[in-house]
Amino acid sequence: MSGEAPLLPARAEPLTLVDPASDVPRRSASSGTRARFWSLGSTGLKIVGLAIFAFLLFGPLANLALWSVAERWYTPFKLPVSYGMRYWEVVFRPTGDAMASLATSISIACLTVLVALTVSVPAGYALARLRLPWRTALMILFLLPQAFPSVAIYINVARVFYSLGLTGTITGVVLVHAAHGLVYSVWIAAAAFAAIDRDLELAARNIGASPLRTFFTVTLPLAAPGIMASAIFVFLESLDEFTGTFFVGVPQVTTLPLLLYNASMGGNYQIASITALILLVPSVLFMIVIERFLKADVLSKVGQ
Repeated sequence: MSGEAPLLPARAEPLTLVDPASDVPRRSASSGTRARFWSLGSTGLKIVGLAIFAFLLFGPLANLALWSVAERWYTPFKLPVSYGMRYWEVVFRPTGDAMASLATSISIACLTVLVALTVSVPAGYALARLRLPWRTALMILFLLPQAFPSVAIYINVARVFYSLGLTGTITGVVLVHAAHGLVYSVWIAAAAFAAIDRDLELAARNIGASPLRTFFTVTLPLAAPGIMASAIFVFLESLDEFTGTFFVGVPQVTTLPLLLYNASMGGNYQIASITALILLVPSVLFMIVIERFLKADVLSKVGQ
């Protein structure tokens, strides 16, 4: 045997086990950065969208407000040269045309609401409670004034009213506005009556109430919020109506929208802007009231 040392197997290096969880902080940091990036991008898009919406909504209103206090404004100036309330005094002058036109508009709107409710309350009850033949056709019939171009309709209405002696009268204007407002009053009234639980009416009948008394003591009070909302819609529609009033009422009947049109066509933008702001106030106030009256159960019945 030689004196050489025996060969031993090489010593293996110890295995190092890598914990997969050790890479989590790096991955979580990367994903967190991406999440923050997308969050910032989404927030930026929302801000831009809200800014565009605010500009489209409040831009015209701001222009109206600026014109209402501009006493002198001409090119090339981007803003009014002088400000004042002189035109507000002209509009609210008791002897001015604006107040007379406003009184005429309110009177016509109130009469229009009265005529529309006289038709829509019994019609809405019949459409909601009775088994009428051709019910869907009757509902669509009230939509016809909105289904065709209003100018063509009002030209023919003016021709018919002229033969009846109704052109240039408050009665003719009220009838035109009421025909236009029945779309809202009938459909909303029918939805209001349809949302009432029939068991309440049956309970009143079981304790001896007549059908007429049941209607006035149970059905009508429960439907009153929806009917009130429809009345507000008709009032606002009549207050802002221009085309029908122009073809049927001019020149004897002058409402506030007609005054706004005449002022804008004559280049008197201050009077036109103030008139538009006056028309805007009841619309905003009444829409807040409508939101309180129109409940989800009534809205779900519209058109059914």
